Amino acid sequence: MSTEVHGTPRRATVLWLLLIAATLLTWGMGATDVAGRLTILLLAVLSFWKGSVVILDFMALRHAPLLWRALTLGWMILVWALIAIAYWKGIAR
Repeated sequence: MSTEVHGTPRRATVLWLLLIAATLLTWGMGATDVAGRLTILLLAVLSFWKGSVVILDFMALRHAPLLWRALTLGWMILVWALIAIAYWKGIAR
């Protein structure tokens, strides 16, 4: 892999550590039964950030043509929006 396309190894390591920290944070929230809309919003933001990092940095699409970035990020936004709609429809009952 070229460092010009995928960034520096240090950046990848830092992002990997941040992904692990975010995963541990969300796991800890689930293990302690923390609930509420603020918690759901935090989980949604973290999942969106984690997905963006994976797509742009670990799938090496950060410098890809706009069409590929738009397709992959658009797919993630669509899935995230469907989950949010299902959640809000579920709590509205």
